[in-house]
Amino acid sequence: MKAVVFTLGCKVNECESDSLIAGLIERGYEVSDKLIPADLYIVNTCAVTAEAEKKSRQTAARIKKLNANAKIIFTGCATQKNYKAFADKSDAYLVTGTFNKNKILDMLDKSGVDISPPCESYEELAFVKTLRTRSYVKVQDGCNNFCSYCIIPYLRGRSRSRSPESIIEEINSVNPTEAVINGINLSAYDYNGVTLTGLMQKLQSVDCRIRLGSLEVRVIDDAFLTVLKNLRNFAPHFHLSLQSGSNAVLKKMNRHYTAEEYIEKVDLIRRYFPDAGITTDIIVGFPTETEKDFNDTLELVERVKFSDIHPFPFSPRSGTVAYKMQDLPSEIKKERLNRLLEIKAQSKVAFATQMVGKTLEFLFEEEKDGYFEGYSENYLRLYVKDFTPCGKIKKAVVVKPFKDGALAEIKE
Repeated sequence: MKAVVFTLGCKVNECESDSLIAGLIERGYEVSDKLIPADLYIVNTCAVTAEAEKKSRQTAARIKKLNANAKIIFTGCATQKNYKAFADKSDAYLVTGTFNKNKILDMLDKSGVDISPPCESYEELAFVKTLRTRSYVKVQDGCNNFCSYCIIPYLRGRSRSRSPESIIEEINSVNPTEAVINGINLSAYDYNGVTLTGLMQKLQSVDCRIRLGSLEVRVIDDAFLTVLKNLRNFAPHFHLSLQSGSNAVLKKMNRHYTAEEYIEKVDLIRRYFPDAGITTDIIVGFPTETEKDFNDTLELVERVKFSDIHPFPFSPRSGTVAYKMQDLPSEIKKERLNRLLEIKAQSKVAFATQMVGKTLEFLFEEEKDGYFEGYSENYLRLYVKDFTPCGKIKKAVVVKPFKDGALAEIKE
């Protein structure tokens, strides 16, 4: 039997999908994470934007072209938000939500709708057996922030964290070359008083490269950065969520920091990790964003000099505070997005140029168009030739900016 676990959305979804893949393999399935012909499909949906929700719904038609008689299970944030949009497709479908994903493999013969009530404690999943080079390790779920534009706290529930012992056991069991620690709101990790800083202290013993998922400004302080500095193999890449460089917009977004505080945190990171890759998310065209507000964002971007930026237009989500605000015209959002995309491209080249001549740690991920590709510890995409994949991290000297990253040579 062939199965596909297809994932849309965030790294937490990928963690959960990897766990489902592991369970299917144990049950004797041949499993892929790509949309290929199969007998069973599990679609882990996303609802962070209207476009993501639309793509989640459209997956059904894509699957039907591959196998009209396939069993399809839909799960995740989009189904939690609007299960009827999926349940109405076919009587042969099973639709579940964001909770109790660890029960999905016990329901392979079921159909209909099975939306579980919110969980108050962390749901353990089977240890991840990823199909990728890096292993994503989920340590936290849910969110208490309620940013005015975000639907996720309503779909994922309140913040809850996984025990350090379980996290360490998974990493040691899977034995990855790199473990990416993530959660819906990773910065809120708190297991019986053990915060994210405490968790990082406990990961001193693991024997792999440790990378962190998206972080919030408030978690960055001297104590946290000191612990990271003392980790044996920490990857100095900080995805520090910004969303806007305008204090007025940040307030309307219900983000509890200012642009000035954000810059202070970036400067603090660079005192500990001078070559750190600092990446971010920016929402373009929030309902109250004026041209001056947007220019404030551009000025902050110029000041910080991000290694990469993920900009995306504001997407009204029903059920959120911002949904009731007057949306900006699409042409304004598109124009601002294009301006920021230009700066994104320039920022990536500038960061790659800054790394020229330096020795970084290359972890191979895929071969494409004659190049072996993978990421360095500071999340610069490296392209090398004359390389034999070995599953180990290799030293590589950066030669020059190339494509969306840099050309590098393996250092023997």
